[in-house]
Amino acid sequence: MSIDAANAVSDDPFERLLAQYTEMARLAGALAHEIKNPLSTIRLNMELLAEDLEELQSPTQHRALRRVEVMKRECQRLQDLLDEFLNFAKVRRLNLQPTDLNAEINDILDFFAPEAQAAGVEIVRYLDADLPRVLLDSESFRSALINLLLNAKQAMPEGGQLVVRTIATADTVILHLIDSGVGIDDHTAAHMFEAFYSTKPGGSGLGLPITAKIIEAHGGRIHVQSDVGHGTQFTIELPIPARLGGR
Repeated sequence: MSIDAANAVSDDPFERLLAQYTEMARLAGALAHEIKNPLSTIRLNMELLAEDLEELQSPTQHRALRRVEVMKRECQRLQDLLDEFLNFAKVRRLNLQPTDLNAEINDILDFFAPEAQAAGVEIVRYLDADLPRVLLDSESFRSALINLLLNAKQAMPEGGQLVVRTIATADTVILHLIDSGVGIDDHTAAHMFEAFYSTKPGGSGLGLPITAKIIEAHGGRIHVQSDVGHGTQFTIELPIPARLGGR
């Protein structure tokens, strides 16, 4: 279906925008696959060439082998980037179910705990016992939260504390993730949810945009507050559907 055809799908502006986005995502995904297939072939041939060069002994051949290894690493980096881009471009209908957010968070934190402990990160939980249920797609929400947890861990290279807090307002459930890490400057905070923006060497710049996309698909919002040298707070707000609003 072309973008022009997508415009004709519906007179509703939201449906028309969704159809256009879906078509552009499909085209982007197809282009990424077209790049990924020959890239895999190039990497395979690099591996075969490296095996041949390993059997040779001259200094020139050793230099050639080192260059082949560099090209192999770059091919792998591009493949990883394409995988993340495909995940970012993918349009998937969410399977939203009434969910106990605290239980979901506890399950994810229990899974993440060994990695946090190994990094010297203490996880402190303050979860509101009276939290109402929200509509969640568990698979995608888990992916988003784990990405934020990994970000927090990376922000505390010497270890630290990560506070996970939930509270409820009249119409939203709020999740705070507060780390005691290195913090980020205002410029980074303003751009960190933009695709391909990254301050990490070799970073794809797609992890946080994917996270934001998942939260927004739930009808929620995500924002960040940070102070260089004093840590970062990510805040996720999720709506409480009227029919689930009872506590």
